[in-house]
Amino acid sequence: MTIEDDIAVLERVPIFALLGPQALRIIAIGTESRYVHKGEILFSVGEIADAGYLIQEGSFALELDSMESDTERVTVPRGTLLGESALLTETLRPVTATALEPSMVMRIPRSLFLKMLDGFPDAAQRLRDHFARRAEQTARDIVAVREALEQGGQ
Repeated sequence: MTIEDDIAVLERVPIFALLGPQALRIIAIGTESRYVHKGEILFSVGEIADAGYLIQEGSFALELDSMESDTERVTVPRGTLLGESALLTETLRPVTATALEPSMVMRIPRSLFLKMLDGFPDAAQRLRDHFARRAEQTARDIVAVREALEQGGQ
């Protein structure tokens, strides 16, 4: 893939689309693509997360590791960003990601992402505003659920 192809892939992810083409060029240049075999684990629950992964091709199963045999499993397709929060802060992986088919991912290191934000303050502001709106919506959703539960209990 060319840098332009990588930029086009990044632009299809909502949080990256906010950043603008020049910021995405920096990310595209600094990322590394990785082939993941079917059945291979990309990362495991509890590992330190120092990067996000954008699925370029293929799909992954995300599973919580637990002692129970009925482990919850979610399938995520091409175009999914895994580890969004790892782009911004130190965190641990909350799930194990296993390739369901031969796949390609774009690894985006946190250090690269943060340097890009330093160099593009307008992009950083747009991203901050986006996360603030998401946090506000989450708070409204929680209030609505609480009110619905309180009304149901009366």
